[in-house]
Amino acid sequence: MNFDEIRTFAATSRGGARLIGVDLGTKTIGLALSDLGRQIASPLETIRRVKFTPDAQRLAALCRQHAVGGLVIGLPLNMDGSEGPRVQSTRAFVRNLKPIIDIPHVFFDERLSTAVVTRALIEADASRARRGQLVDKLAAAYILQGCLDVMRNLADTEADPIGDRWPIQG
Repeated sequence: MNFDEIRTFAATSRGGARLIGVDLGTKTIGLALSDLGRQIASPLETIRRVKFTPDAQRLAALCRQHAVGGLVIGLPLNMDGSEGPRVQSTRAFVRNLKPIIDIPHVFFDERLSTAVVTRALIEADASRARRGQLVDKLAAAYILQGCLDVMRNLADTEADPIGDRWPIQG
């Protein structure tokens, strides 16, 4: 994970604006939305993919509707951290999206996000049909929450670089 990219994203995305998390799949696009304080990610919507233009237009409409200041895009790295065809496809989607939605974005490692969410839904005894309805937008929320947590931790570290928030009492 490149913390410098996340720092830059936090600085360039419109402060006080929500962020949208994106879990880009081949058949669906899961979306999640942050609160204004960028503390909590909530599932938003799952877009059934048809073609690039209508998919991008729906995402752009949601960005306008929620006054979004940036996008957190899940990057589907291989388990060993290498980049495969799905990463190339994700990067191409974002490149093509740039003329339509010109707001800052950052890629965030999404390895195991769908597996974690699916396991949680199984443990919650959600039916297979219900899991199918929820998994993509919950995975997007998982990705977005991970990025929000990293952004908050980076901000805390920079505000208190020597870590003396809780001094040891002697």
